[in-house]
Amino acid sequence: MATPELRPLGNALGTEALGVDLSKLDDPTFDWIQKAFAEHPVLVFRNQHLGAGDIAAFGRRFGTPRIHSLVGYRHEEHPEVSWLRNVDAEGNIDWYGVKRATDWHTDSTYEEVPPLLAMLHALEVPSTKGGTMFADMCAAYDALPQAMKDRLAGLVGLHGRTDGPAGARLYDPEEEMRRTDKKYAEQPRPAVINHPVTGRPILFVNPMHTHGFEGMERDEAWQLIEELAAHATQERFTYYHSWQVGDLLIWDERATMHRGAGDYHPEERRVMLRTIVYPN
Repeated sequence: MATPELRPLGNALGTEALGVDLSKLDDPTFDWIQKAFAEHPVLVFRNQHLGAGDIAAFGRRFGTPRIHSLVGYRHEEHPEVSWLRNVDAEGNIDWYGVKRATDWHTDSTYEEVPPLLAMLHALEVPSTKGGTMFADMCAAYDALPQAMKDRLAGLVGLHGRTDGPAGARLYDPEEEMRRTDKKYAEQPRPAVINHPVTGRPILFVNPMHTHGFEGMERDEAWQLIEELAAHATQERFTYYHSWQVGDLLIWDERATMHRGAGDYHPEERRVMLRTIVYPN
């Protein structure tokens, strides 16, 4: 295996790992990946050819892949891997799949223990666009005015499944309940956390799942959530990933937000495999 190297893809974040074949991953190369990932929270491996079992195995190197909450998108043989697709089993347009995750969020902050990372592997992509966008929440925090940092220092965010301002715009609550076989209790999270490896402060508020703050009225909380989301998703903090077939992309669920760009023709197939990894 060639000596791995890193190549920047975007100005804010997005880094390609060169010289890595994930189907033949040895321990020294994985150690290199872990170190690179701590500093580069969106890491891309091109030209990979992986099945659902391979993706689950790669996830288990980091922690524990968990069965996805959306029952209809679980992989049949490996339920800890799920489909991210815009077509149903008959090949018709899946309109829920088209709109799914197309506003800014951090995955599963409503879980009792939030995830470490997630990964997507592109199997079919549109001829143009259809990308995924990422926001650097460490850089976003660093750039906040000191007055806002002081305001956030003692705040505790309240996280639910899709009941933040972006979730309310994107999803129907009753439809969401029908699509999952799980129930989730509200989770309190500090508005600012520190990265467990680098120690950098992270703005840990997202408009999909953060629906309030302890001790704050809803209108004031939603205004603050939207203000922070608008700040964090400025171009200077974001990266647009243009997918190629064979891309395997991993992102740090603590240090980033992401969204599907939703900018492609839904008649073109967009099919990916996905898993979310939690601490052991």
